[in-house]
Amino acid sequence: MDAVAESEMVAVPSGRVTLSDRRTQSSWPAEVAPFEMSAFPVTQSWYARITGRRPSSARGERFPVEGVSWWDAVQFCNALSRREGLTPAYHLCSDAETAEWDTSADGYRLPTEAEWEHACRAGTTGPRYGRLDEVAWYQGNSDGRIHSVGGKQPNAWGLYDMLGNVWDWCWDVYDAEVYGTYRVLRGGGWADEHWSCRASVRRRSHPTFRIDDVGFRVARSTPGDTGETLLLPQSAVARRNAAF
Repeated sequence: MDAVAESEMVAVPSGRVTLSDRRTQSSWPAEVAPFEMSAFPVTQSWYARITGRRPSSARGERFPVEGVSWWDAVQFCNALSRREGLTPAYHLCSDAETAEWDTSADGYRLPTEAEWEHACRAGTTGPRYGRLDEVAWYQGNSDGRIHSVGGKQPNAWGLYDMLGNVWDWCWDVYDAEVYGTYRVLRGGGWADEHWSCRASVRRRSHPTFRIDDVGFRVARSTPGDTGETLLLPQSAVARRNAAF
């Protein structure tokens, strides 16, 4: 896989997705505008070309980069944007390790979790977009290690490794009232049981933590799209909760 292939971006159409949280037994719908997402998780070679760093514990050019924090991921997005002459999506406050998202920017960013789930499902409605062993590296088939990106079947929109291999950082705060600044993780990883590798599963971690099965993929807003997710009215939420 060359540098062009590993940084390929896929056009994701607009749509509607219903997110859910098993901890609170709640669900909420969201409208997703069209956007672009990287076909693969950011690889170690791609990360090294942009940052000059190789933080991963298991080394492999085509392995997903891991051992990167949410803060590392947003810094990568800005560095990649500058490399390509785009406007960085994030205003970074290094002292507090926080970021403000400029939704008018055309640069790279992390997907929102609504964008992530919509892209993962690719028009499907079940827990996964294919048979687990055919689409994901997880505890049952990974032999206890990370694998090169693109080794399993993609979903219908051409996105690889949306489930398994490494968890993906998303932009969103998980639950500010309970967990403060913790950010959302999606997708499951190589060490996880099958039930964690589902389109709806959401986990959390502190934005400065670095873990050996957590990486990320990048997104870009398309022209005319602010990148923001539109939540539907509460009445619609209530109706969907009743049917969940």
